[in-house]
Amino acid sequence: MQDSLLPLFPLQVVLLPGSELPLHIFEDRYKEMIGEVLREKREFGVVLASEKGIVNTGCTATIDRVLRQYPDGRLDILTRGRRRFEILLLNEERSFLRGAVEFFDDDDPENAEPAGPDLLKNVLAGFNELQAIASNSPLDAGATGDPRLSFRLAQEVPDLGFRQTLLATRSEAERMRRLADFLPGYLERRRRIQQVKNVAGSNGHGRKSEEPAS
Repeated sequence: MQDSLLPLFPLQVVLLPGSELPLHIFEDRYKEMIGEVLREKREFGVVLASEKGIVNTGCTATIDRVLRQYPDGRLDILTRGRRRFEILLLNEERSFLRGAVEFFDDDDPENAEPAGPDLLKNVLAGFNELQAIASNSPLDAGATGDPRLSFRLAQEVPDLGFRQTLLATRSEAERMRRLADFLPGYLERRRRIQQVKNVAGSNGHGRKSEEPAS
């Protein structure tokens, strides 16, 4: 039982499968946990933490590489999301939290209803507009065949509640529908924020603010 317990890292983050997550490890309990993860080349679980505790659904992470090791044992690491899980039982016998978990994937992905072409087109258009606002490159056309494309697209959405909903959803088509419903309102908010930045940068009169004389 002890060997099967998954080390858990509660964070104010929702890690999605395939996403990169850089972490700075500084607390002693997590130095211990990550040290074991590195030695045993195993996964650990990232779960969303709030004032009420941790949520029941999370995503495992593996350590892609250690970016920096400090003399006092602190670490900068780059991790990547792997498998989704539900927590069945929590264990607090160690300095860090562990859990008995059940891994899950989409329900019968081979026979699942695919996202329709119009739905996919709308979601991709919204995603690429987000990328343009952030001055990032649009999605590579070859990525549209990814069976978990929704997770890749949702990486650009910081809304934790929405990300957590997608993480727990066991259908790619349903995740795409949720993205199609979510993106228009989110895009409108992003446009307004960008407009305010543009106006502030132009001093409100269509001209860039001048630097003060030295």
